[in-house]
Amino acid sequence: MNKIRVRFAPSPTGPQHIGGIRTALYNYLFAKKNRGDFILRIEDTDQKRFVEGSQKYLLKAFEWLNIKPDEGINIGGKYGPYKQSERKDIYKKYIDILLKKDLAYYAFDTPQELDEMRKRLQEAKVAAPQYNAVSRMTMKNSLTLPKDEVEQKLNSGEKYVIRIKVPQKQSIKFKDEIRGWINIKTDVLDDKVLMKSDGMPTYHFANVVDDHLMKITHVIRGEEWLPSTPIHILLYKYFEWEEPVFAHLPLILKPDGVGKLSKRAADQAGFPVFPLNWIDPETKEKSEGFKESGYLPEAIINFLAMLGWSPGDNRELFTIDQLIKEFSLERINKAGVKFDIKKVNWFNQEYLKRKEPIIFVNYLKTKIPTAKEKYSDKLLEEICDLLKDRLIFLKDLISETKFFFKKPISYDKKLIKKLLNEDSIPTLMKIADAFDSLTFFEAPYIKEAFLKIIEDKELKLGKILPVLRLAITGLGSGPDLSKVIYILGKKESLERLDKFLDSYK
Repeated sequence: MNKIRVRFAPSPTGPQHIGGIRTALYNYLFAKKNRGDFILRIEDTDQKRFVEGSQKYLLKAFEWLNIKPDEGINIGGKYGPYKQSERKDIYKKYIDILLKKDLAYYAFDTPQELDEMRKRLQEAKVAAPQYNAVSRMTMKNSLTLPKDEVEQKLNSGEKYVIRIKVPQKQSIKFKDEIRGWINIKTDVLDDKVLMKSDGMPTYHFANVVDDHLMKITHVIRGEEWLPSTPIHILLYKYFEWEEPVFAHLPLILKPDGVGKLSKRAADQAGFPVFPLNWIDPETKEKSEGFKESGYLPEAIINFLAMLGWSPGDNRELFTIDQLIKEFSLERINKAGVKFDIKKVNWFNQEYLKRKEPIIFVNYLKTKIPTAKEKYSDKLLEEICDLLKDRLIFLKDLISETKFFFKKPISYDKKLIKKLLNEDSIPTLMKIADAFDSLTFFEAPYIKEAFLKIIEDKELKLGKILPVLRLAITGLGSGPDLSKVIYILGKKESLERLDKFLDSYK
């Protein structure tokens, strides 16, 4: 069997959508699983839609996510160039082959004439008005015009396109690795434009030629390209080339499952849709990326891998090496899958928990100037360990640890009304005395001290503990209170208790 070779071939028309990144990831995983090659190619034949900075953005996104092509733009390889605008001469050679074999033809129709053709077909109640085997015979092309007139038009520089000549009343049958066998009648296909008069090919032509010349064995791409596949299959047949294996990935849907995920839908739902920040070169509008929003690359990779693929069991957390080992096209679902930002957050939380303590400590020391003055590294590590399970993003550490660095100035009136009762103040006064008398001010002894007082007074824990937490932290909930009090230390904990008691005695 030939060496597995796959490609990711985006157009440089703006920032890469997270759906495109998933396509790249699946190609990468499949290549690595099969000890094959992953190629990065840029399909920039549509110069009108070119957006400055798109290619650089994609390379930075790949770098952040640690997706490493084996060959392609900025890397090289023996099948280059890897940018279609630099392969113009190559396409000319192959379009000439189709023209000589009468499998493609010149079309000189103006935009107005094309509009009139569609209007005629609509008036004739044709379900899908298109330029096909029937309508082409009424149009201005090299199939209907005398040969000398065609030559004259070409020599005079008249604008034209080159279209594929789709046969009538045939079937194109191919197997999709995700969707099974697909059979399409040629009568429903239109004669797609393969090349424009400026010599630039369209996607349909260039991607087939490039995939063949670059020895691509598997074309793994989005579902939106499925309707175009019969034309691509036809081109392979016309050139008498071996077809690659096709696999069309399911759509990524909006969170409600209705329609494809778009930037607008993501904006409305309040989450990113691009891997990195993007500033539109024309409007200067900024779109925030997953990286800048605080997401970890390994969390995004894991989430995207599971967005349409499953390992066949209940496992969800995978390293990149584990994904490579487990990945297969057979386990990709054909149905569209909802983009669940809560699930992305869960993955981020899980990967954040696994980070080394020093990362959290250094972040606190960087963001909170008083951190290293107030606490030793050991205590800062304990603070972070106490709170890291509550974090979705590293930046959440600032808000979650706030009460360690600032004493409560005031207390929530609603919480006071809800929590304060006739036993609160007398019990807190006894707890303060017990804390003051502790020789070893450590979490186990702190916990033992307040639990004994609550038990001696025959009170329920839920009646006193929330009030104690409010007095110490100013909050109604939080991590293990005995550990919080230990980290704060005896002096500060008693100062906070005294302040609360002075306010509500």
